Amino acid sequence: QELHSRYEKQGLRVLGFPCNDFGGQEPGSHEQIAEFCSSKYDVKFPLFEKVRVKSTPKHPLYKDLTENAPEGIRGEVSWNFTKFLIGRDGNVVARFGSAVSPTGDSLIAKVEEALAAKR
Repeated sequence: QELHSRYEKQGLRVLGFPCNDFGGQEPGSHEQIAEFCSSKYDVKFPLFEKVRVKSTPKHPLYKDLTENAPEGIRGEVSWNFTKFLIGRDGNVVARFGSAVSPTGDSLIAKVEEALAAKR
């Protein structure tokens, strides 16, 4: 939410895709997940319906992100909270694992670089 709040006016759109493929971390319904995120973290960015990232059938978005992104970015998602940065041109420009904080220096630098890029 902090990343969303900090950069939304500059054009960043944070999108959340809950998934229960990683240790059963998100077993609830869409409504339960949305309520939890809202009450615990005051999430204001869009949360979509739960998707499949590792199980079959893999959601088309994640199929594209893991199979068609540039070399060094594509590959299976190993754990929940993996973050993909999509540039203004619609291309994937970076990927950050779950250990990288949404406000970590490396992620912020890439976000600012992407927001500064011409359309």
